[in-house]
Amino acid sequence: MRELFENGSSKDPVEAARRSVRASQRRRFYRNATATAADRGFAVRLDDKPVRTPAGRLLAAPTLALAEAIAAEWNAQGDVIDPTKMPLTRLVNAIIDGVTDHAGAVAAEVRKYLSSDLVCYRADAPRGLVERQAKEWDPILRWASEMLGAVFLVGDGVIHVTQPAQALAAAAAGIPDDPWRLGAINAVTTLTGSALIALALARGRLTAEEAWRAANVDEDWNKEQWGDDEAALERGTARFGELQAAATVLRSL
Repeated sequence: MRELFENGSSKDPVEAARRSVRASQRRRFYRNATATAADRGFAVRLDDKPVRTPAGRLLAAPTLALAEAIAAEWNAQGDVIDPTKMPLTRLVNAIIDGVTDHAGAVAAEVRKYLSSDLVCYRADAPRGLVERQAKEWDPILRWASEMLGAVFLVGDGVIHVTQPAQALAAAAAGIPDDPWRLGAINAVTTLTGSALIALALARGRLTAEEAWRAANVDEDWNKEQWGDDEAALERGTARFGELQAAATVLRSL
């Protein structure tokens, strides 16, 4: 599968593996994808042959539900295998190749977002946008305070807000060590610009749809005012698919 899925050079191991997918495609060479028990979890097999990640590791998941979801993505391919339509496989490759041996570095990437989290930076106008940000983001901050013990400060505009050390430490303590959950949280964090949205999704406070809506308050507001173009819609659809893949990983563990 190296010709279809290949790691990039980003310093973020998950981002490198998740985003750098070649544009090249390959004709489908298998009839059926299945999930079977393996030494460490459940492996995906194509016509009973193992699948390898770009780094040559076995494409396997810790639960049968997740392995079956990956296999379903392979079965959904048509006559041509299109990696851009396989966000779950790309994310799982990223976790296996980029997180398993680098969990500390990946957790550090997530922690960086806490000090400048999206939901802490608010517009001061127009009124409609201010109200919508509050509607979507205030519940996430309340959840962080109540469930994580992390009380974050909110500021207007783009001026940096120095967050209390206690809040940063409390929220960071909620970042898991398990590479599968960590990899999914990292993916959501980079997609949304918010570690708090990612943690709320991982803990079941937000659904994938709610997390996406919260992450795109400003973009949705602008689209309502000025309209959207086809390219932007395609990018948004692809990125939402990536977020849904991360939600699938979290839900399947």
